[in-house]
Order: sequence, then structure tokens, then C-alpha cells
Amino acid sequence: MATYSISEINSILKGELVGNTTEKIIGPEQLQNAKSNQISFIGSPKYLKYWADSKACAVVVNDNLKIEPIDNRAIIKVKNADLAMAKILELFNPPPPVFDTDIHPTAVIHDTAKIGAGCKIGANCYVGKDVELGDAVVLYPNVCVFDETTIGNNTVVWSGTVIRERCIIGNNCIFHTNASIGADGFGYRPSDDGRGLVKIPQIGNVIIGHYVEIGANSCVDRAKFSSTIIGDGCKIDNLVQIAHNSIMGRSCIMAGHSGLAGSVTLGDGVIIGGSASIKDHTTIHSGATVGAGSGVVGDVEAGKTVLGYPAQDARDMLKQWVAMRQFMKKQ
Repeated sequence: MATYSISEINSILKGELVGNTTEKIIGPEQLQNAKSNQISFIGSPKYLKYWADSKACAVVVNDNLKIEPIDNRAIIKVKNADLAMAKILELFNPPPPVFDTDIHPTAVIHDTAKIGAGCKIGANCYVGKDVELGDAVVLYPNVCVFDETTIGNNTVVWSGTVIRERCIIGNNCIFHTNASIGADGFGYRPSDDGRGLVKIPQIGNVIIGHYVEIGANSCVDRAKFSSTIIGDGCKIDNLVQIAHNSIMGRSCIMAGHSGLAGSVTLGDGVIIGGSASIKDHTTIHSGATVGAGSGVVGDVEAGKTVLGYPAQDARDMLKQWVAMRQFMKKQ
């Protein structure tokens, strides 16, 4: 088990150390649950009240918060406690599951597949015709990568994930358990006789940039034609749906249960809150934010925050909610 002194941790965070503790720190924990050999963090004034009664030997805090050290309990002041805690979590991050062999004997790998140096392929994986894996790609057990897909260096694919044919995936991506990449887009039209539905072929692919992370049970559907595109640095939560021909710019965030209908375009740095729904053929411009549970039915300007269903300017929506509450009180 790794342990660190408070001075060793502060040398990594490069914060302002106030007070001291002789405890060897074995890991981080929530302030209310921490033990005397653990470190915690405070990023908001509402959590300051828990410091006095906490058993944590140290706490990382935003430098704009007023807090005093306690005997044998230290404070590290930093600009951003959340980012500092991310560094601490990395220190104590346990190693990933071990591969006894780089390529498990039960893995099925087509003769035409190209496997880069240092790749690890787990039990019962399938790697199809003309697939190309870059260097140090990791496929955990029960991953399927179908024909003509390319995966860049250092990408990690967790168990149960299916990557369909012709996908193009960049370097340093992470796909969590049971992600679906490149399945058919959802396209149907009523038949001429009105007695059924005609499936529209989806012949495009999915292109995913570098440093993209896609959560468990999320789906990115391939395009009807051309490509569904996920830009560099995008982070997608669990249980997210991205429909055919949608395009996400760089460093977008989509929280759980949110979804893009077909041919949605997101600019750079767009944030989609949990359970938000975006109508097809809608454009959300760079830097915009969609509040949780909102329904976007029209384009959103750059930098704007929208709320509600249908979504509108957040300030206008909040005013409406206040007015409605006051009206209800008078009834």
C-alpha cells in the first residue's frame, strides 16, 4: 500500500501548506467518512462545517475559503480543490487488471488483422478482417472489433464493448463496459402500402478523435452516409445515445441519460446535462450549456445556457418558474 507524508503530497500539488500532520496518508476519502490517516477536500463553503468534526488528518481546500488548521491536522490551499484532488486520486489509483498473457489463446484474430506492439487482447475477444490496432491497445475479455476498423495507440476497450465495422478511433481513448460503437442508425419509413416499416440502410461509419472517453452502456450509431463524428477530448457519461450523423466538436461533455437525435451538431466545449434531449438537425454552438432534463428543439447560440422543455434562455426560464410559484401560492 502506498503512503505519503503531507509534505510529499503538497510538493505534488504545489499548494500552500497550513499546519502539519505526522500521519502517513493512505488515501483520500469524503470529509465525513475519513479516518485519521486519510486526506479529504473542500471545494465549496457549504462543506466547511464538517471540518471540525472530521477525522481526516488533512484537507485540500480552495484558497478563497476561510478555514483553520487543527492540532495534527493540516490544510493545503490550492486554486482548484477538485483538480488537486484528481492528482491525489491518481497517486492512489490501483493498477488495472493483470494479463497473464498478452494475447489470450481463446481470442479469435483474423489473419489479415494488424496488431501493434505491446497490445493486450483478453479472453474471448474477436478481432475481424483488416482491423488495425495501434501500439499498446488493450482489449479486455469479450470485446468485439469488426472488419476494417482502426484503433489508435494506447486506447483501452473494456469488456462487452462492440465496435462495428469501418469505425475509425483515435489515440488514448477509453471505452467502458458494454459501449456500442457503430451500430445501425435508427432509420425507418412507412412502406408504400402503409402496412409496415421500411428500414433505411445505414452505410456510413463512426469517427472518434483522440482522448475521448465513452461510458458504460452508451451508444454511438454509425451514419446513414458519411460519418458520425466525436471530436477530440469529448467525455460521454453512461447510458448516453448519440444518433446517426451527429457531429460533436472538441471537448464536449454529455451527462448520463442525455441524447442527441440524428444530425445534431455540437460546437466545441458544449455541455449537455443529464437526461437532456436534443432534437434532430439542431445546432448547439460552441460553449453553450444545456441544463439537466431540458428539451432542445431549436439552435442554441454560442455561450448561452438554456433550461426547460422546450429549452430557452436560463434566466428567462428561472423567472418563469418563480412567477409560477408565486402564482400557485396565491391560489
